[in-house]
Amino acid sequence: MKITFITSEGDRVDASGEAGDTLLRAAQAAGMPLEGACEGQMACSTCHVVVDKDWFDRLPEASEEEEDMLDLAAGVRRTSRLSCQIVLGEELDGLTVSIPAESHDMSR
Repeated sequence: MKITFITSEGDRVDASGEAGDTLLRAAQAAGMPLEGACEGQMACSTCHVVVDKDWFDRLPEASEEEEDMLDLAAGVRRTSRLSCQIVLGEELDGLTVSIPAESHDMSR
């Protein structure tokens, strides 16, 4: 399935992902600066993305734990989510998300 990432500079990066995988893994494979320091355990907010408003309501609702982690993220917006919590499926083919300017992958 196809995913479009919008970088903090406004560039579009087309990527792909497999059903059942997380958006975080697809983002990292595409070279996006999402650290995912907790490796998807929802103990950090280093995989924060802003979901395009046209796609946001198609996602399952965020858990209370995810909302708590988003409270710690920089540059949070109404359509912010943790990419480790978005599981890719056919219904998300064409998903568009933006990488916040505040995102930095400290592991690079």
